[in-house]
Amino acid sequence: MHLSDHDLKQLDEEVVRSLSADKLINLSVKLLADLKESRDRLNQDPDNSSRPPSSRLPWEGGTSEEQSESQDQESEPEEIRKANDEEAEESGDLEQASEEDGLAPEKSALEEKKKGKPGKREGAPGYGRTLELPVTGERIHRPSECVICGESFSEDALFRAYTARYEVEIEKPCSGLAGIAVTQTKHVYGECLCRCGHWTREQPGRSAAEAGWTVELSEWHVAGPMLTALITSLCLRMRLSRARIQEFLHDWLGLYLSVATINQCIHEAGRAVEPVVENEILEAVRQAELVYADETGWKEHGLALWLWVFSCATATLFIVGRRTRKLVQHVLGDVFDGWLMSDGFWAYRDYDWRLRCLAHLIRKARGLEQSLDPQAHQFGTRALRVLETLIEAVYQARAGPPKVALSKQHAIRLGKFWAFCERHWDVEHKKTRELAREFLNDWDAIWAVLDYPWLPLTNNEAERALRHWVISRRISFGTRTAQGSRAFALLASVIETCRKRNVSPWPYIAEVISQRRKGHCAPALPHPAV
Repeated sequence: MHLSDHDLKQLDEEVVRSLSADKLINLSVKLLADLKESRDRLNQDPDNSSRPPSSRLPWEGGTSEEQSESQDQESEPEEIRKANDEEAEESGDLEQASEEDGLAPEKSALEEKKKGKPGKREGAPGYGRTLELPVTGERIHRPSECVICGESFSEDALFRAYTARYEVEIEKPCSGLAGIAVTQTKHVYGECLCRCGHWTREQPGRSAAEAGWTVELSEWHVAGPMLTALITSLCLRMRLSRARIQEFLHDWLGLYLSVATINQCIHEAGRAVEPVVENEILEAVRQAELVYADETGWKEHGLALWLWVFSCATATLFIVGRRTRKLVQHVLGDVFDGWLMSDGFWAYRDYDWRLRCLAHLIRKARGLEQSLDPQAHQFGTRALRVLETLIEAVYQARAGPPKVALSKQHAIRLGKFWAFCERHWDVEHKKTRELAREFLNDWDAIWAVLDYPWLPLTNNEAERALRHWVISRRISFGTRTAQGSRAFALLASVIETCRKRNVSPWPYIAEVISQRRKGHCAPALPHPAV
């Protein structure tokens, strides 16, 4: 834009009439350019830009296939960092903090002095657990052998209890009935006397401390593995807030769990599945022949981050982090032998076997075609014609292999379009200039499908993987702590990977939690269902 809000506030009829003819023409040219750019922005929709389908007004019908709302950044790294800085300063639709994860922002000393510190005051009476359910079963935990001499304990060895815990769990009822039953089991831990004179105690299971986690992974927690999996499902799959989960458990299951306990269950589940993601899902992505990658905006307590997805045939990996080359290399490694389908983010250009999503280019070209600027209209029209012609050729090649490679058949057309893009490298219209440079920078990735027509033309696989979590983000406004973001991405990875393999993720997550609470290794991911 040539004129800022500050400039326009100073312009009025008196100022315009006082200008000379030359100055008035100069001002009119600037106003005309700004007016066209404003109209182009006003006319943007999901068919001709990266705006999400959900941005349509309620009375506007959607006619195009829905795409992800992740935005391409095709410029050089310096421009991208500037754009990210601007985004971090925006007060957008994700500005509010969610009910998720962590504490409120730090307040000034003056506010603390006025309102006092949060939490229970010194000397105030404490509150314990208020959940009152009948005990439906009791389980005795006794040691199997003496820790001193190693002698096994017999059934008649002297036993005495020293502590106990209660575990609330959900189970399927007996006799094959439908529904779920709530149980409360009393776990009694005791010690046995060995003939050597030593009392050996049986301890509740506990996983060793792990870097970056403040939540414990222990059998001491009141919620059983399956109840924890249910809470995880209500949060991540059904998109309920902690308060709504609390309401559901109370109204339908007769359970009252605090919001803090519910939050603890979600974070504990995230910590439990971390080895599964690091050892199996990440490795599956790195070894895949074709990986779809995409990213969309994410907020972590007001911090502008990105939700990344890397999807292959048998696994889907999510990560919340910054939009950097380092993150891409962390996932794919320095050397990736498979095909990478992506948008135009510059960090992807480090990989040779790369594909570009043609749907993104078509939307941008369509936006230029509908522009009021003649130069933009001309470039958009020709780019659309080239893209549509070559995509049709790819579809024909899939129906029957061509005698001559498509890249050779259309070599003249591509050569002319290359020269056409070069002529628009430094044109005045910004979006035209950016799209021309995008074609030239990603030329090989865009037209790789001409030599390998069986490869995908769009990044719809990654866009669909992000869709559910984008809706969740709009409801929750993101996460509030680094641990919350970490748990969210880990759980989303396991859930989507299980769904991709046509198996239910919840029994598996419950089993992982059960084993990890005992200090054991996490069970392997289930194989794809036949």
